[in-house]
Amino acid sequence: MTFTRDHLQRFAQGRILVVGDVMLDHFIWGHVRRISPEAPVPIVEVTREEFYPGGAANVARNISPFSPHTHLMGRVGKDMAADKLRSLLIEDKVDPSPLLVHETLPTISKARVSARQQQIVRVDREKLLSLTDAELIVVEQRLRDLAPNLDAIILEDYGKGFMTEHLMQLVAKIAAEHQLIVTVDPSPRNPLPWAGVSLVKPNRLEAFAAAGLEDHLLSEAPLENQEILEVGRVLLAKWNVASVLVTLGEQGMMLFERGKPPHHIPTRAREVFDVSGAGDTAIALLTLALASGHSLREAAEISNHASGIVVGKLGTATLTPEELLAAFTSK
Repeated sequence: MTFTRDHLQRFAQGRILVVGDVMLDHFIWGHVRRISPEAPVPIVEVTREEFYPGGAANVARNISPFSPHTHLMGRVGKDMAADKLRSLLIEDKVDPSPLLVHETLPTISKARVSARQQQIVRVDREKLLSLTDAELIVVEQRLRDLAPNLDAIILEDYGKGFMTEHLMQLVAKIAAEHQLIVTVDPSPRNPLPWAGVSLVKPNRLEAFAAAGLEDHLLSEAPLENQEILEVGRVLLAKWNVASVLVTLGEQGMMLFERGKPPHHIPTRAREVFDVSGAGDTAIALLTLALASGHSLREAAEISNHASGIVVGKLGTATLTPEELLAAFTSK
């Protein structure tokens, strides 16, 4: 397919709400010169640290370079991490106003400490609690306020408590009333019935787990791999959805649509340095492309190109419109 500046202009009109588990990612880098006298652990002398929106917030961050109409709904605490996350979102031109604030739960955060290009420890702050009935009432009101000015909703589930069956059903109902596209990035830790959404996008591990099948990592090409083909058939039936897109890492993507033959999209990655965040990029650009009027196969191709760019970067990276345009014009 071709992808031009006209397509980017259409992307800029896309109005997307990301709903799910939001986090704050904290990266700390330093040097290790000695072991602590207090315990047999290395002392890290910090040389650099950075903060990034994580989880569902990273999905929104992947959309905002392409569209100024990007909104984020999730749950944060009343703490410094929430303040930092909001400031980062505003800097990235993501609307944080739909976020819920919990009085006692901490904002989910993950601090990674690395030295000599190796992670030493990860420190997580989180307390998992499902949405309450009172919070669902607030969510419904905010969804109804936003829905008339949206084209699509992304449900981003990291299994941290925000995504529940009641919330999913509420989103599906409101989306149907306003004819909105709904895409899902599922969590194997939180199996939900996804009937009523437009598309579910698991990665290979998640897809096999959801289908209840073992992946023997067969050497056949995806369209000849009977295990992958069976996963697609099982998930279309189990989730009762029109389409499932399975990301396969270095083998690209497999698109399963009800009533159509499976479609394979080969990977566009030239070099792979870091796969973290690639799934966030995939669901972000897939949904934005669908909201901009592309067919499902075209949207999957765009998503595949975008993922191929970010795996060539370190960390939870994003891509720019110019990089996406160059990926198509340099073929």
